[in-house]
Amino acid sequence: MPVDHIRYDILVQEALRGMVRDVLAEAAKNKGMPGEHHFFITFDTTAEDVRLSPRLRAQYPEEMTVVLQHQFWDLKVTDEAFEVGLSFGGVAERLLVPFDAIKAFADPSVQFTLQFESLAETPDEDVEETEAETDKPVSKQRAPQRQEPGRTSVPASPLPAAAAPEGPTDPDKPTDKGGAEVVRLDRFRKK
Repeated sequence: MPVDHIRYDILVQEALRGMVRDVLAEAAKNKGMPGEHHFFITFDTTAEDVRLSPRLRAQYPEEMTVVLQHQFWDLKVTDEAFEVGLSFGGVAERLLVPFDAIKAFADPSVQFTLQFESLAETPDEDVEETEAETDKPVSKQRAPQRQEPGRTSVPASPLPAAAAPEGPTDPDKPTDKGGAEVVRLDRFRKK
């Protein structure tokens, strides 16, 4: 199988993270969301440059889902991250989340969900092409780690029922209900 030197998978992930950045920037500019829009954002709490209080880091050692709806303040968005004030159990907290740390983004009001693949260095044996096959040295590539098949919207902290997608759990079966359908890029890759 040929090696994807352009890395379309990474380019698509970066473009989708840019869309999340644009949506959050618009919410910051307007000091809130229009209509019934609200966001569930799941992120890796162990990712580099994530800022959480020690209390929240202890409570969410791997990942965390925050809801931006009615009670958030001082949303600031940069090219690399967003920062927001939220209340957790009546205690005000300030979070800084780099866009690279985001694992999922959902707007349940319009049944919109994005799931991001985490990108990590692969060991030498996982590189698809070897030096013998190409007659030139092959460097390590960043490759997406495969996620379990199925349709999960935001697989972190328990979410309210409104955030869970309705319909079949098999991504290859069409849904009988109207509305959006989650399409995974893996569906179109050659096996």
